[in-house]
Amino acid sequence: MKVRPSALIIENNHVLLLRYNYSGNDVFALPGGNPDPGETLTQAVERELSEELGIETEIGEMLMAGEVLLSPAKEDVLHCIFQAQIVGGIPTLNPAQTTALEVVWQPVAALAQLNLYPNVGSSIASMTGGYVGKIDQSFFG
Repeated sequence: MKVRPSALIIENNHVLLLRYNYSGNDVFALPGGNPDPGETLTQAVERELSEELGIETEIGEMLMAGEVLLSPAKEDVLHCIFQAQIVGGIPTLNPAQTTALEVVWQPVAALAQLNLYPNVGSSIASMTGGYVGKIDQSFFG
């Protein structure tokens, strides 16, 4: 199982997301990525946000964690979602570092209706934190 830390950045009741398109379907992801060897989870989130979006962030507490259990052909993922805030820069895609198509701010209330990765929109909207268990990520299955 690999670990993927990500950031939950909320401003004006909107969440910062990256939009991708897979097989004609829009997928919205919390920004983050895989830790490099020797990196803590928070260091990985800070680095990923700097590289992919050109922003400086302050990473706070871990808000929730849960697993996406994929088919036997793919590696399962433990998602660790951290509270974060932008302290420098404006989020702008760096195409050399990400395949995302655009940066979008989505209302917190709309998250449960999106193809979200990880699929924790309902937990974010209700601010249900902690261990959320198995995350239903059907559009990746």
